[in-house]
Amino acid sequence: MPNAPRTAPRTAPARHPAVVELRQYTLLPGRRDELIELFEREFVESQEATGMTVLGRFRDLDDPDRFVWLRGFPDMETRREALSAFYGGPVWAAHGPRANATMADSDDVLLLRPLPAATTAPDVAASPDPFVAVALWHFPPGDGDGPALIHDRLVPLLRETGPAPLAVLVTETAANTFPRLPVRTGENVVAVITAYPDELAHRRHLAATADHPRVRDEIRPAVERAQSAAPLVLRLTPTDRSCPA
Repeated sequence: MPNAPRTAPRTAPARHPAVVELRQYTLLPGRRDELIELFEREFVESQEATGMTVLGRFRDLDDPDRFVWLRGFPDMETRREALSAFYGGPVWAAHGPRANATMADSDDVLLLRPLPAATTAPDVAASPDPFVAVALWHFPPGDGDGPALIHDRLVPLLRETGPAPLAVLVTETAANTFPRLPVRTGENVVAVITAYPDELAHRRHLAATADHPRVRDEIRPAVERAQSAAPLVLRLTPTDRSCPA
């Protein structure tokens, strides 16, 4: 008798996965709330049933047509199995065309992993804070010095001057195990994800960090020399179901 085909695990997903997708969708004008309503009704539990973790969903405060979300996986092989099960399954068959109809672009995807000994993958779905900042630093491919500057020197200062980051993530260099969904390649990115009670708290944290002598005199100049592009900060607010408060 032939072996039964492998299927994705149907167990509760781990809250601290080792592989994370940061997905930024550009939507057609005025259709963000439509996608969020559909996503939160149909695509949270159905994805988690395959073994992945939906880590958080957000509105981008700087773009009314941008939807940002994260999902995680225990490893790259489970990612392949879980995505195959979900996108080949009945929920996506029933509701995927309507979701796709809201989107102008869904290919802006960073594949990331937590740094060793850093904070774990982001459990932003459990955070009650209504403001989340995702700071993205870009360095030349293959350069380990830039990410080390952020992880070893800047992040400890962030913890001194404000709330500790929920996560510090770097580019996952493994090959995309589900090529049906593209990810950005040739990247060397560090993502620092932090939650705040409001936007004012975020601005105060930034100011306190920038004014710190080690940041002003040592860390910032070193990062500026190492980076390949100016840092980008995503200013996000969780959707209703993503923020339990």
